[in-house]
Amino acid sequence: MVVETSDAMGDQKRHKILMVSDFFYPNFGGVENHIYYLSQCLLKLSHKVVVLTHAYGNRSGVRYMTGGLKVYYIPWKPFLMQNTLPTFYGTLPIMRTILIREKITLVHGHQAFSTLCHEALMHARTMGYKVVFTDHSLYGFADVGSIHMNKVLQFTLADVSQAICVSHTSKENTILRSGLPPEKVFVIPNAVGTAMFRPAPEKLSQDEIVIVVISRLVYRKGADLLVEVIPEVCRLFPNDLVRFIVGGDGPKRVRLEEMREKNSLQDRVEMLGAVPHARVQSVLISGHIFLNSSLTEAFCIAILEAASCGLLTVSTRVGGVPEVLPDDMIVLAEPDPSDMVRAITKAISILPKIDPQVMHLRMKKLYSWHDVAKRTEIVYDHALGCPNQNLIDRLSRYLPCGSWVVGQASFFAWL
Repeated sequence: MVVETSDAMGDQKRHKILMVSDFFYPNFGGVENHIYYLSQCLLKLSHKVVVLTHAYGNRSGVRYMTGGLKVYYIPWKPFLMQNTLPTFYGTLPIMRTILIREKITLVHGHQAFSTLCHEALMHARTMGYKVVFTDHSLYGFADVGSIHMNKVLQFTLADVSQAICVSHTSKENTILRSGLPPEKVFVIPNAVGTAMFRPAPEKLSQDEIVIVVISRLVYRKGADLLVEVIPEVCRLFPNDLVRFIVGGDGPKRVRLEEMREKNSLQDRVEMLGAVPHARVQSVLISGHIFLNSSLTEAFCIAILEAASCGLLTVSTRVGGVPEVLPDDMIVLAEPDPSDMVRAITKAISILPKIDPQVMHLRMKKLYSWHDVAKRTEIVYDHALGCPNQNLIDRLSRYLPCGSWVVGQASFFAWL
């Protein structure tokens, strides 16, 4: 009898989690990496983890990944930026089937821009499940898109059990946008797989300084800043003392190629195009400095990967970036071309003091996915400990969202 009681208690502590997002492998990005590594570490902590995302090309149905991670690629096709078309009720039958089949105890949605995440949280709360939401991005308050997104987020998070943000800046942003009580929002940073991102065996020669940029070439990632910064740095350091490697693709790639042609920098600016994640480490270790020019960033995993490979980072001082690395591992600048050129010049001057191997060992101590998983486990315990609420209490949370939203919530509750 004692053994049976012990097993029962152990089974209660074992969570059965459904991770939901439109963004997952084979697509690559910060959210995709976060879900994958967090899931793997939760599996090692003896929890059951299942991932739900939409179909990618011919990848549909149930797939298994490393460690026995089960992934449902439901037959919904993306229609814009890897997001599925909002249906409100269309995904309810298949989500209900998965929740019941897998005996899920908690639903964890990722990314405010994910349609599938919003619908999963809404349906899960309708069925009485506890839900957790992780916000990976920062949004504004003035433009039409942000206003619409913030209203959707306010509706979705009105009945959420707990929320997680990847930086303190992101926490403030999410609280202001959604109206969540601050005590419901936890801050758990991202991490990096230091075993994958190792520095070069031997320290690179500094006769020629190589500055690496790996990013989606879009406006939000500051591609327009690069167009102005790169020619000025090349002008300040003539005779091929500084060279750039730019990895990534996007609509702004044309502007960078035009800049290269206009300033005759074909020998000093190498355009790699889209870089598979498996090749990112080999590109990083070919450089001395990592340049991040983002205009908004909740938490930049690319900075962690570069620092783990022993690169000194130069980055714009935006969002949660100042929280990512100690001051001696990063040089910050305002998102202004002249200030970024100043920061790059400063980084080149302190480069001889940087030891890539020491930086890698520091990153191993600072960031670990196992630590992220253990902290997330605490959030799950808090969520499952939240008291169950009756229909009136739940509907009262939707009142600040407007009468139309209350009507929608009432219909879902009736279903």
